[in-house]
Amino acid sequence: MKEKIQYSHDDLVILIKNRDQKAFAYLYDNYTKALFGIIFSIVADVEESEDVLQKTFIKVWDNFETYNTSKGRLYTWMLNIARNMAIDYKRSKHNKNKIQNVDQNVYTLNNIRTDEDSMDTIGLRKIVDNLKNEHLILIELAYYKGYTQEEIGIELNIPLGTVKTRIRKALLILRGQLKEKTQAQ
Repeated sequence: MKEKIQYSHDDLVILIKNRDQKAFAYLYDNYTKALFGIIFSIVADVEESEDVLQKTFIKVWDNFETYNTSKGRLYTWMLNIARNMAIDYKRSKHNKNKIQNVDQNVYTLNNIRTDEDSMDTIGLRKIVDNLKNEHLILIELAYYKGYTQEEIGIELNIPLGTVKTRIRKALLILRGQLKEKTQAQ
């Protein structure tokens, strides 16, 4: 049996910046499920989510020189790209036409969890679920369903400033919990 190659975060970044295709294949293999989970939670269509996922990895490859380790972890950077690509897809004319022509099923976050651990390779779902309800709903709407802050304010009937403050507080709490988790490992 062939031994699986492991890369440290820093080695992986250096290799990919040097356009190492084996390192990129490792990145793809280890982050596909997590990124697909985020994309699918926004797009809610398997085939379209797979297409957005492929476009996400192309964008990661093409723009890897813009990744800055001092600004955050690689996973977070890729997660933001995947989320933005999914939101862009949802807002695209193609998707709006598709929705008009095809009866779309309505998915909730709980129905989307076909593979409970698909986006949970680092335990993120468990950490998010531990947030207070007022923060949890904002994170789910903003990051899992692709709502803008204005849309969240309208949906929940709360002022935009309150939405921004609560999301910022929730992200600070998540950052602290993730830091504690990584330090414990």
